[in-house]
Amino acid sequence: MNLNKNLSLLSLMVAFSQLSNAQMPEKIAPFNTPFGNFQFKRPAFKDTSVNITAFGAKEGGTVKNTEAINNAIKQLAATGGGRVVVSKGKWLTGPIVLLSNINLHLEEGAELLFSQNFDDYLPAVLTNWEGSEVYSYSPFIYALHQENIAVTGKGILNGQGKPWWLQRKKPGFYESNNRLRDMNEKQVPVSERRFGSLEGYLPPVFFGPLYCKNILLEGVTFQYGAFWTINPSFCTNLIVRGITVLTNGEYGHTPNGDGINPNSCQDVLIEYNTLDTGDDCITIKSGRNKDGRRIGMPCKNILIRHNVGLQGHGGIVIGSEMSGGVENVYAHDCRFNGTDRIIRIKTDRGRGGYVKNCWFKNMSADTIEQEAIRINMLYSGGKRLPEQAVDEGTPVIENIYYENIRCDYAKKNVIQIIGIPEMPVKNISFKNIDMKGNQGIDIVDAKNITIDNITISNKTGLPAAIAYSDHITINKLTIAATAPEKLPIQIKDASHINIDQLSYRSGDKKIKITGSSENVQIGRGVRSKEIVRETNPTVQQ
Repeated sequence: MNLNKNLSLLSLMVAFSQLSNAQMPEKIAPFNTPFGNFQFKRPAFKDTSVNITAFGAKEGGTVKNTEAINNAIKQLAATGGGRVVVSKGKWLTGPIVLLSNINLHLEEGAELLFSQNFDDYLPAVLTNWEGSEVYSYSPFIYALHQENIAVTGKGILNGQGKPWWLQRKKPGFYESNNRLRDMNEKQVPVSERRFGSLEGYLPPVFFGPLYCKNILLEGVTFQYGAFWTINPSFCTNLIVRGITVLTNGEYGHTPNGDGINPNSCQDVLIEYNTLDTGDDCITIKSGRNKDGRRIGMPCKNILIRHNVGLQGHGGIVIGSEMSGGVENVYAHDCRFNGTDRIIRIKTDRGRGGYVKNCWFKNMSADTIEQEAIRINMLYSGGKRLPEQAVDEGTPVIENIYYENIRCDYAKKNVIQIIGIPEMPVKNISFKNIDMKGNQGIDIVDAKNITIDNITISNKTGLPAAIAYSDHITINKLTIAATAPEKLPIQIKDASHINIDQLSYRSGDKKIKITGSSENVQIGRGVRSKEIVRETNPTVQQ
């Protein structure tokens, strides 16, 4: 496909999406992962269709069709369901409420324009906002306790979110955000968490079903909502495939315009999607702090594959709202160009919960704006010390595997791991990694880290720094290029460090060991005179 330079950003994204969708198989076959066989079942619908025009819908983008669309859904659902069709043209609407056995289908050329009048999204409904339960503005597309629901087709869902973005710049947004977080911490009953006004302002997500089963999003384009885009919570068997999400482009920048954010969902397939977002592209979440731990529903059994990210804070992200736990995530064969990170895991003291059993394989990236791969347990920027007591608010990150990942350029570290003294990041494996960036590998407060067959190039900073860590093994490290004045590896207050088969193509061939480091083993590739000791650690060669 030849892409004309004058194509709009949306047209360019659609072109990417079409290239991806051309390879997307019609059927979803079972897939074997390290955590077992994942199977996803598309929801089935009756072969019955109704057009929204039969219920009084008016094309043109000026007459609100909220009642007509929802009446079509209600009446078709009452007879067993089927397809509610939106034909070519522009159709203005308020919130759409999906019911069981309904497929909302947008034909090619159809565009749903969502109302910019905040009052249209009232009365407040039970929703989930950044991992906290609350009664607030309805999501643009909403469902509660429904089964077999879908949004499909080749049309566009246009959130027209600019008025929501402007309103959040006013004090009511920050006060409401802080008030909801305080209610979360104090465990105020959900029935008393009443928002949904300019004084209690929380912008709604675009697609936000709760407690639903068998959900399909396929083919459509979501653009420029008020906040997060795809944010199902407490749902089972969720399939998101072949969609386009645009939240950062010619119309403007959606604040917190995340792409696909399943929250406390189980059995999730995310494949062949194209995302250009004002925030994270794909994020796995499971509730914030006490709400997440109270509900206790992990996000688990997630398969992510064949996605393209063009902008965003992170390509694939876990957290920071992960207090209910995240486990069994398998992601492979994705491409990210221009995101802040390729893969990011973020949490904080007070979150609690865990992230475990995650595999990331066969990823490629270019022009990464910050760290290529980052695990960070101090997301809010807190201090490493003093060490805190372990309690229910202490997060855990363990059993994470990265394999066959290439990054042509990252503006910060190629790999960064930041644990906390009371709960180091544990059991992390890197294999067959090729990274270029401004800075190298940085590991702090980690345990049982294995790096096998890695090639890095960094322009500034240390190629590798290890501090306050235990049992770190680096085997077959090639430093293809580095700043000539820099020491390749610095070890500080670390123990049981094993470094073997180093290869230097440039830079000062030295390892610097400081502090109370002990049981450091340096193997092939480094001569004794290339080891600098500021103290007298136990070093074997």
